[in-house]
Amino acid sequence: MQKILVVEDDLDIQELLKNFLQEVGYEIILANDGVEAVSIFTAAHFDLILLDVMLPKIDGFAVCELIRRQSQVPIIMLTALSGEEEQIRGLDLQVDDYITKPFSMPILVRKIAAVLRRSGGPEEDKHKTIDYQNLILDCDNYTAMIDGAAYELTQREFEVLKELLTNQGRILTRQNLLDKLWRYDFYGDERVVDTHIKNLRKKLGIDFIQTIRGVGYKIDKENQK
Repeated sequence: MQKILVVEDDLDIQELLKNFLQEVGYEIILANDGVEAVSIFTAAHFDLILLDVMLPKIDGFAVCELIRRQSQVPIIMLTALSGEEEQIRGLDLQVDDYITKPFSMPILVRKIAAVLRRSGGPEEDKHKTIDYQNLILDCDNYTAMIDGAAYELTQREFEVLKELLTNQGRILTRQNLLDKLWRYDFYGDERVVDTHIKNLRKKLGIDFIQTIRGVGYKIDKENQK
């Protein structure tokens, strides 16, 4: 049974999430504030975290930052803050999804399933690597190696890079990537793709992801000049 840490200080929402997610087969552990969330996470294994932003003691952004220092566990932020600035901040902290309140429980369940599916990866992708120039993308453990140095990626970063690498020479629009990787109706700003590309470039120090102005992104085939 997959285990989810729900970090939410509103007891009514907390109970709703717990009951609904338990009914569909997840094991649920609850945390009431940011400090408790970090303590619980450090002491146990979780498959995913549902993280509210506006928490007592330390907020969800700080919790995310602390967790990302030690783990790439999938994180979905739940928040009443719907502004672009807050969403970009969450994405910069490498959250895997950002859901604004109020939200539909059936849609939330599908989003959780989608993130966990990406986290586990389909069987045919396991124990495979994709090589490109000095980059080796490990499809088993969601890491990238450049000149022998290993870099951990979030699931979303990994999937974006993998999709570009498996479509070398083809321009992928933002909508292409959203349709392929998000796998559900996306109601946010498609520029979230730009944020993931920016994070990949910064994290890996790579320059082979080309921006096609007004269209999207591509990686040239390796044998192209």
